[in-house]
Amino acid sequence: MQRCGPISTVSSNKRSVSVQVTPVIKSAKGMTSLLRPLTVGTTSSVVAHPRKQVVVRSSVEPKAAAEVDPLEAGLAKVVGTKFASTAVTLGYILFWYALNIAFNLLNKTIFKNFPFPYTVSTIHVVVGLIYCVVMYLVGLKDASFQRPITGKEFAGLFGPAAMHALGHVAANISFAAVAISLTHTVKTLEPAFNVVLSQLILGTPTPIPVALTLLPIMFGVAMASAGELSFNWTGFITAMISNLTFSFRAVWSKQVMGKTLGSTAVYAYTTLISVLICIPMAIFVEGAALPAGINAAIAKVGAQRFYTELVAVGLLYHLYNQFAFNTLQRVSPVGHGVCNVVKRIAIIFSSVIFFKQVLTTQALTGTVVALIGTWLYTEAAKSKHHK
Repeated sequence: MQRCGPISTVSSNKRSVSVQVTPVIKSAKGMTSLLRPLTVGTTSSVVAHPRKQVVVRSSVEPKAAAEVDPLEAGLAKVVGTKFASTAVTLGYILFWYALNIAFNLLNKTIFKNFPFPYTVSTIHVVVGLIYCVVMYLVGLKDASFQRPITGKEFAGLFGPAAMHALGHVAANISFAAVAISLTHTVKTLEPAFNVVLSQLILGTPTPIPVALTLLPIMFGVAMASAGELSFNWTGFITAMISNLTFSFRAVWSKQVMGKTLGSTAVYAYTTLISVLICIPMAIFVEGAALPAGINAAIAKVGAQRFYTELVAVGLLYHLYNQFAFNTLQRVSPVGHGVCNVVKRIAIIFSSVIFFKQVLTTQALTGTVVALIGTWLYTEAAKSKHHK
C-alpha cells in the first residue's frame, strides 16, 4: 500500500553519496500525500551511469499512514508543511479549550436542575456515539471509526476505554457535588497518580527533582479543599477516583494510538465501549428515581430546554475529548501536561466568573499553589526528557 518513488540520480565517479527518500503514501481513497524527505544513508563507493537512476525503496511502517492528518495535508498544499503542522496543532488546542470550558459550564448548569450524574454521564457518551455513527455513515470515516477493528484491537482498547468510562462517571459525580473549581483543583493531583502508576506498572522510576514538584500540588489541593465553601467528601473522593482512572487511561491510550488507529478513531471506539459500560451503571444506580427526576427538571426549565441542553452537552463532551485525543497524538506527554495546566486555569476562573462563585482567600491561594506546582512538574519532566 505504501511505496517510495525514485528520488535522485546518482552521478558517477562519486566516493560518497547521501540519498534522500520522499515517501509517497497512497490512501484507500486513492489520495496521495508527501511526507518530509527521509535521509536514508550514505555509501562509501558508488559508481553509476550518469543517465541511470537509483531507485531506493523505504520500509515505511504501516502506522505512518495513520499519522497523516487529512486537515494538515490539505493545509500544507496552501501554506507549506511546516506552518501547516503548527497551525493544526494550535487549532486543536484552542478548540479543545473552548469546547471544554463550554462543556463544564453547561454541565454544571444541568446538574443544578437534574442531579443525576450517572445518567448525564451516559447521555454524554450516547450522544457522542450517535455523532460517530452519523459521520461514518455519511462517508466521513476519518472523523469517526476510520475502519472496523479486529477482536484483538477491541481487546486492546477495552482497558483504557473502561478507565475512561469510570473516570468520566466519577468526575461527573464530583461536578454535581461540589464547585467546578474544587474538582479541577483536586484533579491537578493527576501527575502524582501518573508517577505512582509508572513505578508500579511500568517499573519506571521518577527522579527526585520531579517527585519534589508534587509537594506543592498536594499542599495546594489540601489548602484549597479546606477553604472551599462547597467542600464535601463525596466530591473530593470521586475527583480522586477520576484522577486514578484517567491516569490508567493515559498510559494505555498512548500505547494504542499510532499503532493501528488514528487518535480520532481511538476515541470513537472508546466512546462505543464507554456506552456499553455506562448504560448498565446508570440503570442500576439511578433507574428507579429517574422518571421523577426528569419530571422535576422539566417542571423547572421546560421540556425543550431540558432535552436541548442534554444533547448539546453530549456534543460538547465528545468534541472536546476528540480534540484532546488529537492533541495528545501530536505533542509529547509533557507538552500535553502543559496544555492541561493552562486548560484548568481557564476552566477554574471562567466557572468562578460565570456562576459568581465566592472563593475564600485560602481556597484561591491553594488553587494557585496547586496550579504552580503542576507547572513545575511539567518543567521538571521536560528537563528529564531532554537529558
